[in-house]
Amino acid sequence: MTPHIEAKKEDIAKILLMPGDPLRAKYIAENFLTEPKLINSVRNMYAYTGKYKNKEITVFASGMGMPSIGIYSYELFKFYDVEYILRLGTCGVYIPEIELLDTILVEDSYTEGNFAHGLTGEDCHIISADKDLNNLIEQSALEENIKLFKGNIICSEIFDYYVKDFEQFKSRFPQDMHIIGAEMESFALFYTAKYLGKKASCLLTAVDSRYKDTEISSLDREKSLNSMINLALKSIEKI
Repeated sequence: MTPHIEAKKEDIAKILLMPGDPLRAKYIAENFLTEPKLINSVRNMYAYTGKYKNKEITVFASGMGMPSIGIYSYELFKFYDVEYILRLGTCGVYIPEIELLDTILVEDSYTEGNFAHGLTGEDCHIISADKDLNNLIEQSALEENIKLFKGNIICSEIFDYYVKDFEQFKSRFPQDMHIIGAEMESFALFYTAKYLGKKASCLLTAVDSRYKDTEISSLDREKSLNSMINLALKSIEKI
């Protein structure tokens, strides 16, 4: 047990899916896993362990932002011997080629923040997903005929629609990274995994865009998220 996780060590699998929303963790466990068991509810940060085709998997919510996912991923990697975390999230996109509800595989994550400096004293602002895990996801996407965009993301400490000057905000990005969208957790997850010698990756569903003026129905959003979840589970089968 830790201050944030009440589960016993044996209750948590070596492979995790990590959505941000606790209710999405509940949804994944109840709709995609067999024999799901609630193993954490501290701060209502729900976690479930169950099986997918006889492989034991834990679905554990991270909450929003780098501090939250940083705490949970550190404790899971360090104290529960978790080996793999695959984040399942949503994002805003910055290029017109990506349609709403498309699935994105993050390669590199950039942050203006100082998460790395806070944790280890290192001046690091760009970190990569685990390449082996990303390769499994790409292979699964090809096999399942799922369209998948690969690219680099800004991991922001703010919701970008609230930024005073969006163009000035974008101008601060490393231009050679060709950042395609924004979310708020991947850098902390990738950095913590690298620091502790573990593996992490991130799949995202595009839910808003600077180039699209379209409302997404709850049914369409659920269907697209289901596609991302299925891709994650197919990929995990290969581990």
